[in-house]
Amino acid sequence: MRFDIITLFPEIIKSFANEALIARAQAKKIISINPHFLRESGEGPHRKVDDRPYGGGAGMVMMAAPIANELKKIKKKERTKIIVFSAKGKVFNQATARRYAKLDQLIMICGRYEGVDERVAQYLADEEVSIGEYVLFGGEVPSMIVMEAVTRLLPGALGKPESLKEESFSKIGLEYPHYTRPEVFQKHKVPPVLLSGNHAKISEWRHKKSRS
Repeated sequence: MRFDIITLFPEIIKSFANEALIARAQAKKIISINPHFLRESGEGPHRKVDDRPYGGGAGMVMMAAPIANELKKIKKKERTKIIVFSAKGKVFNQATARRYAKLDQLIMICGRYEGVDERVAQYLADEEVSIGEYVLFGGEVPSMIVMEAVTRLLPGALGKPESLKEESFSKIGLEYPHYTRPEVFQKHKVPPVLLSGNHAKISEWRHKKSRS
């Protein structure tokens, strides 16, 4: 799986890519993470990537042309999707992650400033994606969320693949509560059924505690 991220802050992506299971997934050739510095496709001697909004208003808007130019540089695979992060996009969820996990390549456009020229969403991207009803500085954090959610679904990315079978959102409902040592923490005890060794009763308890 290849992730390509168009961004004004590639170092954010590089830092994320070098840590924990994401780094391990790259070492195992399960994924590759490729940040693309949008400024390199900017216009003029100052590599301009933004301009004032038509109709007036505060802030600057990212221009469509630099993004289009950067997209041309990225070699496309057979099953590729281009997404742009937007507050008005479709909310990203586990079903979306499963759909993206079937791709060969996911190209993500990270906006900044007051937003991205609407023609990027209309004519360059395949989908607009939101990670929730709130506003962030840019699309870098959303891109990391998408990469992590998708990577976990790829064969070999998890140390224990069976973890996917029972976790939240893999089926209807949320996952049951988890407990570990010590048996008593600040006078709060682990539910006795989990200490019983009776797997049938434990399974029944977990099913009841899973919230739909």
